[in-house]
Amino acid sequence: MTTLARAEQNLILRCSDPLNAETPPDKLIASFLTPQADFYIRSHGPTPELADDHPVTLDGFIDHPRSYTVAELQAAFQSRTVVATMQCAGNRRAHLQGVGKTSGDPWDVGAIGNAEWTGVALRDVLAAAGIQDGALYVGTIGADDVDVDGETAPFGASIPIAKALEPDVLIAWAMNGKPLAPEHGAPLRLVVPGYAGVRSAKWLTRIEVRDCPSDAPIQAKDYKLFPSSVTKDEADWDQGLTIEEMPLNASICSPVDGAHVDAGACGIAGYAVAFGRAVSRVDVSVNGGTDWEQAELTVNPDAPWSWTQWRVTAGLSPGLHVLVVRAVDGAGQMQPERPEAIWNFAGYLSTAWHRITVTAR
Repeated sequence: MTTLARAEQNLILRCSDPLNAETPPDKLIASFLTPQADFYIRSHGPTPELADDHPVTLDGFIDHPRSYTVAELQAAFQSRTVVATMQCAGNRRAHLQGVGKTSGDPWDVGAIGNAEWTGVALRDVLAAAGIQDGALYVGTIGADDVDVDGETAPFGASIPIAKALEPDVLIAWAMNGKPLAPEHGAPLRLVVPGYAGVRSAKWLTRIEVRDCPSDAPIQAKDYKLFPSSVTKDEADWDQGLTIEEMPLNASICSPVDGAHVDAGACGIAGYAVAFGRAVSRVDVSVNGGTDWEQAELTVNPDAPWSWTQWRVTAGLSPGLHVLVVRAVDGAGQMQPERPEAIWNFAGYLSTAWHRITVTAR
């Protein structure tokens, strides 16, 4: 079965070329770990087909440049497994498109997933290479070619050296105990917990220790946040906020928007994320935000980079209901109420209270 056929069978297709598909809402809450076949696919170009022994070059501000295959990484370093949620910076973009037109695919709530990633710590590989003075960033290059506003170049991204040296940042070869599928970056990808998925480069060909951020188009002229007053044509890319850490967010996954449900007790469920802090509370309203009930949270204390799943049972009288969810993190911060307050031309970081309508009969 082709990659596209698998995506069409298991996911909601948003674009076939490049392949972008999101997880159906019911599959997001079916289990704590998202199966690889059900995990959202975010591609910026055609999916490369790389051999299992495809090497990754390590160079830049290091003493000992070299290259590694999966087998060589496994032989030279201790394997490490990290459970972490990965999320596209454009997740829930469709909810901003209700305010005004944005660029990018109309992701609903499914450009997100939670998986067990296995590989080696990037910091172990960098330490063995000998990091030199002046190293401020770690850049990655993938085997996929990306078109950014007519400029085609290999995928390139970077993260600050301080993040790269965290023990849970991985050069990964497995997902949920199985080798990465081609659409998820085989044979090697970066996994950067807590950061936007674009920083977790797939199909790695090169890791470069740098004194400045990557100058690849997708780093320099994309995945940056601007105020609502700025249009794409007016954007000064040097002034945009580079999207790295992902903010507090929550979504309703069941029931789905527009559903017809039985009147009476109704189970409502979804996910919440708060990278860097715990999700301390999830509130759910069945009358548009006038009254709130606190949801029950499912938290795995051994997986601090993972999402929190939540559930509440609420009584619905016959008729139309607006269901709303909002999350609160460990610092008492709450999501913004309205999407109008955070609209931006690229449709990034859509974190307003999630609203859906259902009809009880």
